[in-house]
Amino acid sequence: MKFSCEKAILLTAVNAAARTVARSSSIVGLEGILVEADRDTVTFTGYNLTTGVRAVINTTPEKSGAVVINARLLGEIIRKSPDDYITFDADENMNVKITCGPSEFSIMGLSAGDYPDLPAPEKEKSLNLPADTLRNMISMTVFAVSDNESKPVHTGSLFDIKDGSLNIVAVDGYRMAIRREPVTSTVPEMSFVVPGPALREVERLCGDSDEDVVINLGRRHITFEIGDVTLISRLLEGDFINYEASIPKDMPVSVIADTHALQTAVDRVSLIINERLKNPVRCNFEEGVLRLNCVTPLGRANDEIAIEGDGGDIEIGFNNRYLSDAIKAVPDEKVSISLINAISPCILKPIEDDKYLFMVLPVRLKV
Repeated sequence: MKFSCEKAILLTAVNAAARTVARSSSIVGLEGILVEADRDTVTFTGYNLTTGVRAVINTTPEKSGAVVINARLLGEIIRKSPDDYITFDADENMNVKITCGPSEFSIMGLSAGDYPDLPAPEKEKSLNLPADTLRNMISMTVFAVSDNESKPVHTGSLFDIKDGSLNIVAVDGYRMAIRREPVTSTVPEMSFVVPGPALREVERLCGDSDEDVVINLGRRHITFEIGDVTLISRLLEGDFINYEASIPKDMPVSVIADTHALQTAVDRVSLIINERLKNPVRCNFEEGVLRLNCVTPLGRANDEIAIEGDGGDIEIGFNNRYLSDAIKAVPDEKVSISLINAISPCILKPIEDDKYLFMVLPVRLKV
């Protein structure tokens, strides 16, 4: 195998593939990147048996072939090479020579024959989304994905397509985030769950692209095609929560707060909370004012902000991180906060955008 390519193009492809390389594995090859040269393309593949990324470079190799190269070493070599064309030359004994200007490395690769094949999902159903839209939808929900393996299906986000809209839903038992967007799909309805780690990689890949993302759904796997990069992931199986039925329909108390002011107030009272001292943030919703306070063995913190509306003198407690995550995801300057009482879920929504909803369960307060 032999080919040459500009450093910047090569580095982008290697970085994309490296995102799904196994950090440690009983299969040594999975700690590397599979490099394949064939006719007019060179393909870089990273795979961890759950998620895989395939990045394609359009260049004409002098010789075809394939080899597996340690991902960390390959990335460092390319990153620290001069800004010039880089040449790869691998012989039949897996000796790989990488040269760039006066720099030259000779390293040992592994046989491509021992590298596991990536799944080839059937493209039964598909939809298209602009990359920035998908990135936004993921970033506004993925933080609420569960990390509790006792309910594996909730360690991913639900993609629910119906009535011309896509809802991405994440839930972890204490909070739920929903983001909606109109879409064009090959079928009127479909529903599937994508693992959280795969979605975080999709979010990063979307950040490097201004093209449409093509999502192809198979029976057990899904692919996200983003320019010359394709991410392949298994789907999660199981019954996802009925998210629509979980949202309270009648919430008698509703107030409006400045998003930035609310965020900074929550951040300030959270300064005396740490991993060992997880006392809740107490929120007292009154007429025209929201008072926040927290007490831990480190001390006491109090703050307040102006709000629009009457909070009904409801005192409710929240996990500070859950509340902060929800506020950070709100894209508008104003946020609507809806309440029932001190022990029922709270709903946060942007004022000008009805495409986002966050529900968080309260923490029972000690008198």
